[in-house]
Amino acid sequence: MKLGIVGSGMIVNEVLSFIQDIQGIELIHISGTKRSEGKLKKIKEDYHFHRFSTDYSQLLGDEEVDTIYVALPNHLHYEYTKQALLAKKNVVLEKPFTSTIEEALELQKIAIQNHLFLWEAITNQYLSHYQDIKRVLPSLGDIKVVECNFSQYSSRYNAFKDNNILPAFDYKKSGGALMDLNIYNIHFVVGLFGKPQRIEYFPNIEKNIDTSGILILGYDSFKCVCIGAKDCSAPLSNHIQGDKGCICIDTPVGIIEKFDVLMNDGEHQTFAKKDNRHRMYEEFIAFEKMYYTQDYDQCYQRLNHSMIVMEVLTEARRKAGIFFPADN
Repeated sequence: MKLGIVGSGMIVNEVLSFIQDIQGIELIHISGTKRSEGKLKKIKEDYHFHRFSTDYSQLLGDEEVDTIYVALPNHLHYEYTKQALLAKKNVVLEKPFTSTIEEALELQKIAIQNHLFLWEAITNQYLSHYQDIKRVLPSLGDIKVVECNFSQYSSRYNAFKDNNILPAFDYKKSGGALMDLNIYNIHFVVGLFGKPQRIEYFPNIEKNIDTSGILILGYDSFKCVCIGAKDCSAPLSNHIQGDKGCICIDTPVGIIEKFDVLMNDGEHQTFAKKDNRHRMYEEFIAFEKMYYTQDYDQCYQRLNHSMIVMEVLTEARRKAGIFFPADN
């Protein structure tokens, strides 16, 4: 995989901290804005990219690049990914996939029609502990209650209260707690249980954006509560409760460093992470493997999962009266 990257923010720095450990990925071209030129040049030199640019069209026209990682603010995901797909590039797209389900479905259609890979960079779907949870899940019996809480006070909230609105809290840039934090909970739940039958969102709204909120997902045989908060904090707590036992996770479900299985008969098992690899390492390993083996079927199955998550996000947000420019 010959990789180009558009963006130079914090998430790019995180990816670059481990990407060179993946033998099948070669760093070719990094692109960004003119104001980031100094940073781009340093990244090129530090990580041995072949070249950098401050014009996205140069990355799109780079014949050596076959895959582009789109690591930009939420509201730019759709347009930059669409341009990449139309330029016949595979795309790794940061979460959340797009601003709306309509945008997501269009990108899915373009990717499939052009026989291109399109992956959402969402950590938990690829974590080894997440696969462990899937294997353990049937032992819990009939699932009754699922609870996920990702509450993390954001330093940007202080600026927000002073009317300095940064992208994470800007409805014009598809921000908010649902899109930034609760999305991990939604991916976690949908990956285990599929599409919910009912969706309701009860947000705390300030300046047209949700700074925190409670999402209720209704399944036929159980109920799920997903909390995402950027305006307050609490110890992280995630539980899957069945009539024979429960799974307890006290780390974010985007990381899952460990989890406990507590059975009603007193049996207790702990699954703990055995290495210190970056939380995004396993997803990029999976992307490279799909690319190398040309496994479009698995890619498109993952893409269908992302479409369900986008349905949940879009319906929840619109029902709660939160609208982005992309909704028009």
